[in-house]
Amino acid sequence: MPIVIDNDKCEGTGDCVDACPTEVIAKQGDKCVVVAIDECIDCEACIAACPQEAIEMA
Repeated sequence: MPIVIDNDKCEGTGDCVDACPTEVIAKQGDKCVVVAIDECIDCEACIAACPQEAIEMA
């Protein structure tokens, strides 16, 4: 399942970037974005790390 980041909720803290073991998410400007969806292993570490609850599996 691909991950989706809600840009309205994302505050760009980068916690999800730090938590992702496969570097699927990167910080761009003041937001975090999915940059390598094919590398996602569905571990949900990014979901657990996001303090704004801006990430979900779609």
